[in-house]
Amino acid sequence: MSLERTSGCKVNFVLNILGRRPDGFHELETLFYPVPLHDHLWADRTATGIELSCSNPNLPCDSTNLVWRAAKAFLDAAGIRDGIRIHLTKNLPIAAGIGAGSANAAATLLLVNELFGQPLTFEQLDVLAAGLGSDVNFFLQSGPATATGRGECIVPLPEFSKLRGTAILLFRPGFGVATPWAFKQLAQFPDYLYGKRGRVAEAVAAFTGTELADASRQMFNSLEAPVMSKYPILAAYQDALRELGAAGTLMSGSGSTTFALFSKLGAAESAAEKFRSRFGTEGWLSVVEL
Repeated sequence: MSLERTSGCKVNFVLNILGRRPDGFHELETLFYPVPLHDHLWADRTATGIELSCSNPNLPCDSTNLVWRAAKAFLDAAGIRDGIRIHLTKNLPIAAGIGAGSANAAATLLLVNELFGQPLTFEQLDVLAAGLGSDVNFFLQSGPATATGRGECIVPLPEFSKLRGTAILLFRPGFGVATPWAFKQLAQFPDYLYGKRGRVAEAVAAFTGTELADASRQMFNSLEAPVMSKYPILAAYQDALRELGAAGTLMSGSGSTTFALFSKLGAAESAAEKFRSRFGTEGWLSVVEL
């Protein structure tokens, strides 16, 4: 028997860093919003071991891959000696700040748990997710959510009805940003390393109670300061997207993806065409209705 599962991505409407923790991680508050773009996972049982293959040759298929690590964590926690064969069809970019790798890990936990007859509870999977990475827990559920701690303490939210029928444009240029590097550089930007607590609550209230343009003004990302200091072209992308009608723009996660919100799909598609004519065809660009 084999099973399949899609694996999504996200943007951060808010990523507010609150300082360094004693364990070396950063304390944060963030507002995740799921984006309906997907990778695809397929899995079946084998006699022993973990076999991983991937459509993207740039991704390793060994123990450094989050999918492999998620499968191993599951087998160990469930006490299963059988093996797993997994294939990952990679449609989403890597090192993009949209959490696609974390989503792959979460989807793997859910997929292999189903494949073996649900031996672990959601709470047990949640513990495994926290050990794999800060964004992984978010992808165990499907809606918007807030997160605190280092990103693993998830509080699901109702759907944002104000966003229904709007559209998002995502652009990842031809370079990525390493998340550890971005966080390390925050030491040079103390106002962003020690942010004002409460930005997430303000953004949730805005996105559930006001119009898109007003809500978009509450978007914030502490990591824009260090990343845009090194890559000022990202600010130019945002300026261009606002000129093309975006209600709001922001870098997602640690970048390098910039996203823009539009009131309608047609407006986003028109902006994407003009953006490409201005900046060329290099990089990954996608437009999708929310």
